[in-house]
Amino acid sequence: MDRKLKLSVQYAIDAEGIPTSAQFKKWIKAALTQNAEITIRIVDEPEGQDLNEKFRGKKAATNVLTFFYDDILPLTGDIVLCAAVIEKEAQQQHKTLIAHYAHLTVHGILHLQGFDHENDKDASRMEKIETNIVTSLGYNDPYQDKNY
Repeated sequence: MDRKLKLSVQYAIDAEGIPTSAQFKKWIKAALTQNAEITIRIVDEPEGQDLNEKFRGKKAATNVLTFFYDDILPLTGDIVLCAAVIEKEAQQQHKTLIAHYAHLTVHGILHLQGFDHENDKDASRMEKIETNIVTSLGYNDPYQDKNY
């Protein structure tokens, strides 16, 4: 069944290697199990840090933040991707930048649909689903080397 997706991509920065709207749409549709309206926003480190501190109480930028609006149908939410953090992680983890963006987009979409990794059982379940989706898109298993 083809899910309906209304996607808005906000490029708050101009950086090398940021995926296109078409790439984001492909990755999202691969992870989506229902109709959705999603905004993806690619931000710089200061904006990422500000959002992470405001909403999670953490004083550093993170790779992906997911905001879910549970009182609205269809599934509605925002995913914020911090370009600087993603680029740094891709280098540290010896991954291509595009593969890391694909993985984190899928990760954010799964969060939007209620998955989490707060305990080992949930983390294992979420990682298996992510791995299946990411590898079906033609990228390597994002968890193949957890020693980074």
